[in-house]
Amino acid sequence: MEILQPPGWARPRGYSNGIAASGRMVFVSGMIGWDGDGVFHTDDFAGQVRQALLNVVAVLAEAGARPEHIVRMTWYVTDKNAYVAAYKEIGRAYRDIIGEHYPAMTAVQVAALVEDRALVEIEVTALLPE
Repeated sequence: MEILQPPGWARPRGYSNGIAASGRMVFVSGMIGWDGDGVFHTDDFAGQVRQALLNVVAVLAEAGARPEHIVRMTWYVTDKNAYVAAYKEIGRAYRDIIGEHYPAMTAVQVAALVEDRALVEIEVTALLPE
């Protein structure tokens, strides 16, 4: 895996501008902040992020993948201000679960998610080395 960082560009915080990789592709559907039984345990933004990331890692493991194989993440949030306000807690959860690996990442605010209680949905693309 190669991080794509154009010369002279400031290093982004918490993500990479781009990733080049080859291998077996793994696609993880949007994961939200409920557990494997579809039960929400919190309405706290950072708490739902933590659970969504745990869900991502669980699905990756089914393919033999680990967090460091993630090449792209897309975050859908229902409230940009809540997302920004929870940066510190989100960062802590991210490092606890994903580690110091920062793939290409996009975050967008959406009007709503399909599950009414969901505050965040995270989808992932990963590549297992050949």
